[in-house]
Amino acid sequence: MEGAGENASESSPSAPGSEESARDPQALPLEEELGVCARSLEAVPKKLCGYLSKFGGKGPIRGWKSRWFFYDERKCQLYYSRTAQDANPLDSIDLSSAVFDCKADAEEGIFEIETPSRAITLKAATKQVMLYWLQQLQMKRWEFHNSPPPPPAAPDAALAGNGPALHLELGQEEAEVEEFLCPVKTPTGLVGEAAALQPFPALQNISLKHLGTEIQNTMHNIRGNKQSQGTGHEPPEEDSPQSREPQREEPSSTHDPSTPGREPADSPKLALKSSLAISFVQKAKRPSNTFPFFSEGITRNRTAQEKVVTLEQQVLMLTKELKSQKELVKILHKALEAAQQEKRASSAYLAAAEDKDRLELVRHKVRQIAELGWRVEALEQERESLAHTASLREQQVQELQQHVQLLMDKNHAKQQVICKLSEKVTQDFTHPPDQSPLPPDTADRDLLSQQEKIEHLKDDMEAYRTQNRFLNSEIHQVTKIWRKAAEKEKALLTKCAYLQARNCQVESKYLAGLQRLQEALGDEPSKCSELLRQLIQEALQWEAGEASADGIELSPISEYDEYGFLTVPDYEVEDLKLLAKIQALEVRSHHLLGLEAVDRPLRERWAALDELVPSAELKQLLRGGVPREHRPRVWRWLVHLRVQHMHTPGCYQELLSRGRAREQPAARQIELDLNRTFPNNKHFTCPTSSFPDKLRRVLLAFSWQNPTIGYCQGLNRLAAIALLVLEEEESAFWCLVAIVETIMPADYYCNTLTASQVDQRVLQDLLSEKLPRLMAHLGQHHVDLSLITFNWFLVVFADSLISNILLQVWDAFLYEGTKVLFRYALAIFKYNEKEILRLQNSLEIYQYLRFFTKTISNSRKLMNIAFNDMNPFRMKQLRQLRIFHRERLEAELQELEQLKAEYLERQTFQGRAVAEGCASEDEGEGEA
Repeated sequence: MEGAGENASESSPSAPGSEESARDPQALPLEEELGVCARSLEAVPKKLCGYLSKFGGKGPIRGWKSRWFFYDERKCQLYYSRTAQDANPLDSIDLSSAVFDCKADAEEGIFEIETPSRAITLKAATKQVMLYWLQQLQMKRWEFHNSPPPPPAAPDAALAGNGPALHLELGQEEAEVEEFLCPVKTPTGLVGEAAALQPFPALQNISLKHLGTEIQNTMHNIRGNKQSQGTGHEPPEEDSPQSREPQREEPSSTHDPSTPGREPADSPKLALKSSLAISFVQKAKRPSNTFPFFSEGITRNRTAQEKVVTLEQQVLMLTKELKSQKELVKILHKALEAAQQEKRASSAYLAAAEDKDRLELVRHKVRQIAELGWRVEALEQERESLAHTASLREQQVQELQQHVQLLMDKNHAKQQVICKLSEKVTQDFTHPPDQSPLPPDTADRDLLSQQEKIEHLKDDMEAYRTQNRFLNSEIHQVTKIWRKAAEKEKALLTKCAYLQARNCQVESKYLAGLQRLQEALGDEPSKCSELLRQLIQEALQWEAGEASADGIELSPISEYDEYGFLTVPDYEVEDLKLLAKIQALEVRSHHLLGLEAVDRPLRERWAALDELVPSAELKQLLRGGVPREHRPRVWRWLVHLRVQHMHTPGCYQELLSRGRAREQPAARQIELDLNRTFPNNKHFTCPTSSFPDKLRRVLLAFSWQNPTIGYCQGLNRLAAIALLVLEEEESAFWCLVAIVETIMPADYYCNTLTASQVDQRVLQDLLSEKLPRLMAHLGQHHVDLSLITFNWFLVVFADSLISNILLQVWDAFLYEGTKVLFRYALAIFKYNEKEILRLQNSLEIYQYLRFFTKTISNSRKLMNIAFNDMNPFRMKQLRQLRIFHRERLEAELQELEQLKAEYLERQTFQGRAVAEGCASEDEGEGEA
């Protein structure tokens, strides 16, 4: 209740004192009004400006010239002119990419601003002014770089449908308060608006380099002086650059009739006093009638600033009053709660029907009172124990303080002893006992010189410390700016990748539209067909690098990929060249879209995987594909896992020496197939390449390693893929051995190709199970898929898929085995199922199946179909199907052998009968 009383007394109209006078600005005398104006001027944010000496000029006029510098926050530019009253600056310094430096061995107050184009040497009046300017420039540069960028445009809807949405939200890193250099106090009168009151520089400081600007400034000053002399006042506000901006008037505060003695802040009385105060300050502080940057802006804003100060005082008083009212409300709430409890107890007492109930209520209250009394006693005891503990702690603190004082006294005594000993050592050093003492004058001179050197060294040390602290601060801030710029560059590169992907998508849609239009027009001669052929020819010859007329370098589709395969396949049919260009663009688009979302996290996971151990995690990583930089190491480990039981040191060299000793029967067939190995790969078509010789040696060594097979068509492509990835002959040789002898079934590459035929029948069953609609469509048109798929399994898709998808298949194949081949074969048909179902002619279907695997561009989609959509896919089922079809195939082969034997026997019997019943030709000729 006391707080309520105080509040009431403060808010009552009869309460005299300073509070009411503070609320009423009209009651302030002129001196206090001027004080309010001064405080309001101090409340305005200080501008970074002041006089500095700039080193410049050429030849004999090179030297220091005084210049007025002022900072523009919007552009992060430091402008300078000859005087503070000049309307146009002489030049500017870009601080957004500048660094600052101060030399410890230079003259006091000299520092440098280095930009990418030039270096500016400046000189401040004192060292404090120099440090103030350096610290403020650092802060302004950081504020400019840390300002939030404009919101990025939303990603295109078409792009969002093909890949992850583009997020360019650059994280705004909060500036860490790590001050290497302590905040420098503002040098009074040397920086800021007050520095404009200093005397003007001499006329010899005029800039001959910017003579036109100097003439304009001079004419502006003369015109301003004439206007001020003619009117006896300041020049009209229309002449100053700042007066052209629309003036903003603060809304006047509303008069509150409930508060007696209070008037609006913009009353005529206050306006009169404000105008008097403003005119007084203007006459006292105005250095010139043509000071456009600061004096006129301060003059125009003083009335508004007075209003702001008055309103802030009113808000402060209302806040205090509101706080006291809140305390009063809390006390009243507590009193009301106690009254309500008392009322409930009285109501229960009066509502009791008999005296027993009332007596019981009274006893209950007595028990509550007793319990509260016990609690009070317990709390009192606890308070006494805490007080006793506090007194003990105070005694301990006093004892520790006494102990510390003793230690300090002891330390002081030791320091005195050390000082005395040091003086004695110095005296002994300057006056050795075995030498005659120097004359007093010589000793004094030496001592003074030593003291001067010590003072100079102390000054140098302090200067180097200051320079070190500032340079640490500069390095720290430049590092933060560089980190922020790197993040922006990374985001812009991501955006560029997505824009390139979108460009590839648009171009591929354009080419696909041209292809469909070409198919619709056919071979009919017309102007449209001629124009269409011209557009198609231009589209095939266009490259992204030629179209960048504005200097922006895009990454066009290169001719070869990283393993030497042609990026745009060279189809024999002329009409398929457009299709090849479309598929290359699609591959490029999917690669760019998956670069940030998929490839980068995958590379990070592979980089974190130090030791390779068979596990479920490694299985998933291999299915997703191995990055190029890790693929040789991973394949060597996978091959070693397969052939470690048969690998012996020097085995490959021994096989090569055996081949040099005598000729291998399969050598002729190997030579024929060398020139037919990957004609679309530059490593096997270039005459100077060493890959054909390596491939020859690998195949010859394998023919000696496994004489039962020797050489089979298709082994050349398996060994070539291994050479392109592993690059070493021996590693490629053991990779071929691992595929033929450990991964594939035993008789996969024998003369009869039994296991290969079995796998084709197994694939037919799996296609009927997984894709029944497609198989029904192919069966309706009598299409035999084994004509297409037989080569897939024999060379592990080497001639079918584009290189990046092919190597991704091999990554999983070397680890999991032949089950991967069935998964990807099913996935390929599933990927193109809709296109195959549209074809209604067996000839069109066969023609499409010749190259349809090359049209697959989205490796992630194909991988998801193979390992997710084709599930469940059990190895047990695969083994059972292989056993079943092998038995049927062997039975068919036996039946065929019997038919052959019967046919031969019948032919032999018929030949003998003819020989017995017919004359020979010789006899016929003799008779004739």
